[in-house]
Amino acid sequence: MSLGVTPSQTVGPFLAIGLPWPDGPFVVPEGTSGAITITGRVTDGAGEPVPDALVETWQADPDGRFSHPDDPRGAPREPAPGFRGFGRCATSADGSYRIVTLKPGALPSPGGGTEAPHLDVSVLARGLLDRVVTRIYFPDEAEANAADPVLASIGDPARAATLVARAEPGMPGRLRFDIRLQGDHETVFFDV
Repeated sequence: MSLGVTPSQTVGPFLAIGLPWPDGPFVVPEGTSGAITITGRVTDGAGEPVPDALVETWQADPDGRFSHPDDPRGAPREPAPGFRGFGRCATSADGSYRIVTLKPGALPSPGGGTEAPHLDVSVLARGLLDRVVTRIYFPDEAEANAADPVLASIGDPARAATLVARAEPGMPGRLRFDIRLQGDHETVFFDV
């Protein structure tokens, strides 16, 4: 008996069936003192919006600590009521997403240095067999970004710049971070 070849298929789009939840985009409740809002669009290699992607963020608190038993520095103080360190937002028809959070603190680096404040990001979308992982760095942290070992490992400043959010002019506390999955100006993704 000869078995045929399994037909090629893309993954999804099924991410909207149970993965998002109503307050998923809110790492802290909207209106929390010190909250920032990060918005952006997920686009494909042709620059077209990806309307059925899922953007997940996870991060340290403003002191650079995690509420996790593996954080060797111990339990953090609660930075704000409702802070959970994790957000999840499905993209809309135009590929846009929105996360409301607190700016994280710097982190100790495994090599003994310091990592600049950042959010870790996973993107899941139709056609991806696995998530892609990137980071969002902050534009007001130029010195910390310059010393960050992960950003330094990229080598090409233009590629590293794809990981730094842009401040929204005239909108304090608002940042823009677009995610390009392929092609020109592709966001840097990490092999984790």
